[in-house]
Amino acid sequence: MPTQHRLIEIDWPKFGDASIPPVAELSEFEARLAATRTAMDRDGFSHLVVYGDREHFANLTYLTHFDPRFEEAVLIIQSEGHPLLVVGNECEGYLGISPLYVAGKLRHERFQPFSLLNQPRQSSRLIQEIFAAERIQAGARVGCVGWKYFGDSEVGNGRHAIELPAYLVDSLRHLAGWDNVSNATALFMNPRDGLRARCSAAEIAYFEYTNVLASEGMKRMLFGLREGMSDYEVIQLAQWNGEALSCHITFSTGARSHLGLSGPSGQRIQRGQSLSTNLAYWGSNCCRAGWVAASAGDLPTAAQDYVTAFAGPYFEVMRDWLQMLRIGTPGHKLADLITTRLPFDKFGIFLNPGHLIHLDEWLSSPIYAGSEDLIQSGMVMQIDVIPSAPIYTSTRMEDGVVIADAALRQEIAERFPDCFSRCRARRHFMQNTLGFNLPDELLPLSNIPGLVPPFFLSPQKVFAL
Repeated sequence: MPTQHRLIEIDWPKFGDASIPPVAELSEFEARLAATRTAMDRDGFSHLVVYGDREHFANLTYLTHFDPRFEEAVLIIQSEGHPLLVVGNECEGYLGISPLYVAGKLRHERFQPFSLLNQPRQSSRLIQEIFAAERIQAGARVGCVGWKYFGDSEVGNGRHAIELPAYLVDSLRHLAGWDNVSNATALFMNPRDGLRARCSAAEIAYFEYTNVLASEGMKRMLFGLREGMSDYEVIQLAQWNGEALSCHITFSTGARSHLGLSGPSGQRIQRGQSLSTNLAYWGSNCCRAGWVAASAGDLPTAAQDYVTAFAGPYFEVMRDWLQMLRIGTPGHKLADLITTRLPFDKFGIFLNPGHLIHLDEWLSSPIYAGSEDLIQSGMVMQIDVIPSAPIYTSTRMEDGVVIADAALRQEIAERFPDCFSRCRARRHFMQNTLGFNLPDELLPLSNIPGLVPPFFLSPQKVFAL
């Protein structure tokens, strides 16, 4: 196949800032709860016990808008009636963040062992008593929702492999019977039919807002990067505004260039070194990887064909990957494209070439070898295709996109017109300036869509097709 990539020099477009959209309405949370109960009935559960902590909050937050601070929390859902949210000492003061709680449609109880060590413990019931009061008893069918589900090939008995704290699972099994307590996390996170695998217009509007934050921060870092700066100084350019981060900010260069998940550590920016960094808020992750260089002449001798031999071919394949990101495409076709066109022995792509993103940075992925999972409307997809090579290090075009059929696009346009207008402007730029051919259903969420500068000291030079 003839070379199709080229470098052009442009001023990066301005798509405008995004204002934080309002919290989803009460009716949306009621609809999520109703959909959850429908799925419970389908899967034969009388109860769901949804666990959350600071790291593993997303399923709980999706249902209630409450995210645990400092402590663990558990949401108990029965087939009818208002759910019960069990929290520790300090989270009681935060319950008003939930529209369900404010409307009187979410009960709560304090369970002080969820609190930090040596805080008061004398005024709450045993967790087993709380569960029993919610009619978890012999014969109840209890689904435990954490943050992973398992296949039999992974752990031997995937249905009964539960990653919640043992004392919670032990109490549930004591009450309901060992066989009646099983893993129900797939109900929310499975890429085929998980409730969080397809997002509403309100979720998409919020994720577009966080993608704007992340991408504008990345733009400031790339254009402000200078030799001699410390990585701390570069990260400060992102101007983090206090929105919740979905993962630690990474910054790999210099002595830490081989540590892919390293954070800032005081490294100094030096010409001729590789660099990768990311910024991730709930629902977004913007990452770029390249070289601290103004041109290929600044690179180590062995890597001076970086553009033609590595980063350029990657960019071409990502054009085709995005073109295939259509409703109804089975995931294996996207995976096969990457393994065929970017072979592992040269590009080292090991993880799934693309995945779903939500409040958590990685929800699950329909894209893997042999996958018959279909791309569906409402999926928010992370363009997370990670090449890695000893000589060329990496390159990246990691941003978020949403797959939206005509009805969902119309709803976004009517309810969130500024969001939709920015998405359309990004599509126009990607197609008419960078040479992408995007499906009608693909809406770019990032303010640096498709922009890949191989040389970070000359960020105006970007790939095009």
